[in-house]
Amino acid sequence: MCVGLPARVVTVRDGMALVDASGAKREVSAELLEQLDPGDYVMVHAGVAIAKITSDDGEETDALLDGLL
Repeated sequence: MCVGLPARVVTVRDGMALVDASGAKREVSAELLEQLDPGDYVMVHAGVAIAKITSDDGEETDALLDGLL
């Protein structure tokens, strides 16, 4: 099973984005998405930001994952 995780964009530079996923920060590729800005929320899979999402989507996904743990 593959799982994408929601993350908030901290910075964007040269096709890469620093994202914060529940406190864990990491760099991911942002080349699939146009007009990505700090503060945006994205779905991350395999080190790639694959879709922009709303902050509500991110919070809902975090809550669902917390419930599984």
